[in-house]
Amino acid sequence: MLIAVTGATGFVGRHVATLLARRGHRVRALVRNPVRAEALHNVSVELVAGDLSDLGALAVLTRDAAAIVHLVGIIVPSGRATFQGVHVDGTRHLLTAAREARVPRFVHMSAIGARSGRDATPYHRTKWEGEELVRASGLSYAIFRPSIISGPESVPIRTLARLHRWSPVVPVFGDGRFPTQPVWVDDVALAFALAAENTRFTGAFELGGPTPIAYETFVGAIGRAAGHPRPLVHLPLALARLAAGVFDLLGPAAPLTSDQLQMLVEGAATPANAIESVFGIRPLPFEQGLERYLGRRNA
Repeated sequence: MLIAVTGATGFVGRHVATLLARRGHRVRALVRNPVRAEALHNVSVELVAGDLSDLGALAVLTRDAAAIVHLVGIIVPSGRATFQGVHVDGTRHLLTAAREARVPRFVHMSAIGARSGRDATPYHRTKWEGEELVRASGLSYAIFRPSIISGPESVPIRTLARLHRWSPVVPVFGDGRFPTQPVWVDDVALAFALAAENTRFTGAFELGGPTPIAYETFVGAIGRAAGHPRPLVHLPLALARLAAGVFDLLGPAAPLTSDQLQMLVEGAATPANAIESVFGIRPLPFEQGLERYLGRRNA
């Protein structure tokens, strides 16, 4: 069947688009610049030039599609790409195009921790608003909230691997005990593919790896996989927040923003992990995934 994908040139999107094509589907992807869509050149993907504000491009993207997989998201605002504009307005435009094209199925990328309320970061709050639009759309839908996603293109994990390689010590924020549950990117891609193919998967689903681990364990595992484990030094949260506040001034170039630090400390464990119980996917352990791309033969 024909499946339309947004965010197909991003980290998760490349894996989702490739898997859908390999499973025999026609894939049509919305890309801002087709010339730069090198990651999709090895699979048969139809490219539509445009973005989520381009209503004409969205009409082309959704025409005759049996399902839409919506993956576009941002971590740090940049220029016209704001949280509101991408996560909320962009999702609203795509849902409108989907209804006009009579696309029956919508599969949506959200995030662990998405919620309303004053304690939520703008990222989490706008992710929640996007979810609410999907739930109110009248379309058959699945919403995914993955934990930290591990894979070769993961910028945070690659950054920590470089720290282990070049720094004598690696900082850990606070006591380092806040939980996460990193999930392998291909496991996430398979869950998206199954949800696009089968309408019985309806609702919101959290996705995580086999077991929760502390952030300190997460950082240490990256160092071991990269072959350069360094001593971990605990940085007081007050000092980390001060540094992140300064980094906020750098915009997209910031190595860590205040909101990212808050989300990290909140944790990203998935007590309602659906990856195996609902989708039948046996998740790859975190360290095994790291070895696939950080091990000495692969780094």
